[in-house]
Amino acid sequence: MTNREVATVFGDIADMLEIKGEDRFRVQAYRRASQNIQALPEDIESLWEEDRLKDIPGVGEAIAKKIDELLRTGRLTYYEELRAEIPPGVAALLQIPDVGPKTAKTLYEQLNITSITELEEAARTGRLRGVKGLGAKTEANILRGIDMLKRRSTRILLATALPVAEDLLDGLRQCPATLRADVAGSLRRRKPTIGDIDLLVASDDPAAVVAWFVKLPRVAEIQAQGDTKASVILRNDLQVDLRVLPPQHYGALLQYFTGSQAHNIALRELARDQGLSLSEYGFADARGGLIACAEEEDVYRTLGLDWIPPELREAAGEIEAAARHRLPRLIDLPDVRCDLQMHSLYSDGTASIADMARAARDLGYAYIAITDHSQSLGVAGGLTPERLRQQRAEIDELNRQLAPFRILQGSEVEIRADGSLDFPDEVLAGLDIVLASVHSGMRQDKATMTVRVIRAMRNPHVDILAHPTGRLIGQREPLELDFEAIVNTAAETGTILEINGQPNRLDLDGEHARLALKRGVLISLGTDAHAPDGLGVMPFAVAMARRGWAEAENVVNTWSLERLLKHLKRKQTR
Repeated sequence: MTNREVATVFGDIADMLEIKGEDRFRVQAYRRASQNIQALPEDIESLWEEDRLKDIPGVGEAIAKKIDELLRTGRLTYYEELRAEIPPGVAALLQIPDVGPKTAKTLYEQLNITSITELEEAARTGRLRGVKGLGAKTEANILRGIDMLKRRSTRILLATALPVAEDLLDGLRQCPATLRADVAGSLRRRKPTIGDIDLLVASDDPAAVVAWFVKLPRVAEIQAQGDTKASVILRNDLQVDLRVLPPQHYGALLQYFTGSQAHNIALRELARDQGLSLSEYGFADARGGLIACAEEEDVYRTLGLDWIPPELREAAGEIEAAARHRLPRLIDLPDVRCDLQMHSLYSDGTASIADMARAARDLGYAYIAITDHSQSLGVAGGLTPERLRQQRAEIDELNRQLAPFRILQGSEVEIRADGSLDFPDEVLAGLDIVLASVHSGMRQDKATMTVRVIRAMRNPHVDILAHPTGRLIGQREPLELDFEAIVNTAAETGTILEINGQPNRLDLDGEHARLALKRGVLISLGTDAHAPDGLGVMPFAVAMARRGWAEAENVVNTWSLERLLKHLKRKQTR
């Protein structure tokens, strides 16, 4: 069985357990195992044969036994028992935005709906309205979600593609003929989603590199193979394209295949104005001579430009800024001194505050904010004021133990439908930091939602608006918001806007972050981690900040704790 096939089994188990209403930690265990199996850099059967299944993150004794049974027999009894209770088509309903486990279960038990096709027909013919709790609005939302599912692109998340690309690069660098190897395309520009993976290699023997590449363990199918390029399909169904040129052309090759298309068109026009023609081989002049560019800097320097970081190459003013030597000094991961959104066992996290704090300290952070959910978000185990007081005592004790490292007590407070907050002001005033966010009533119209969010931002205790647009990439459309009004309110009130590093959020994205920064709004970065390994998504938040042209000074995570606390107090006194 391939990694993808095994991962699909465990992903299906997670879906079916969720529909059954099983413990969320158990569901998360199977979901995490599925994701990690899918991302494995080697064949799972090799790990099995070498008795190394438990080396896979998230795979303990119980799941390892199930993998063993599946690979030994081609069957998994537990999986088949679940399928006897819940047909696979019912679990597939969870792909539809706005269809959660309870709704999927209701649709199956009361209408015997076992596929997305059957659900679409039932919604279009009004059959859902006969079920308690479902009505015309539910039908409209489900039809909208099915339409979104049909339109969903085949692009994959940045966080899914990047580790695969890095593993392939490691394999290519082991080839004796490889001199340099890099990722290119939208992945190098750190777009939130990726179509396919582009890899580039500098070599004096391109054919040897190509021959090496098509034999890498991840490769399942060779689609095309030539002397200087190849295209393959990996075991997880991703397409990867490789191009190889001699080192004297490598800078031009890297620039050309990094893109974006609009950026490259603008560069070619600039070259043409100077009597040159730009391609992946370098510059050709009017006499047919070639200016080879071994480094990317050579390409930009020839055009009279500063080197432009890949994240900015979107034809959005970066070329003009490079010509005037006015490009920003972008924030980088080592600039980050803290993480300002994470969750613990107190709400829907899977680790203690102490575990989260020690993991952050091991990353070199000076402080963190624990921001468990507020009371009305019952599905996430939201905290009551009494639980907040208990948590405060634990945090105070941990701060004594871990000093000088510091834990801030915060909360991700729900913005209610009318814009009021889930805690009264006297409770909010007792927190070190307050994040406000929307998790319910997400179908409000644009005017209503905008007024709702702005009302929350005007509360003097709200420091950060978390994942401001509310999107889940490929799963849920952004909130209907007048984002310019949100940015203007943030500038007026001093509210910080978050870039959430969760791979399916990346919210704010680069475009929204840049608009906020242009208005003088500060940005915060949060991993939204629910376990220690979740802290590892911070590079994706940093990538979105870089795509938004953010410098370290614009991002509060680069500040000392003293400076941040002083800033937060200023909002309360405005």
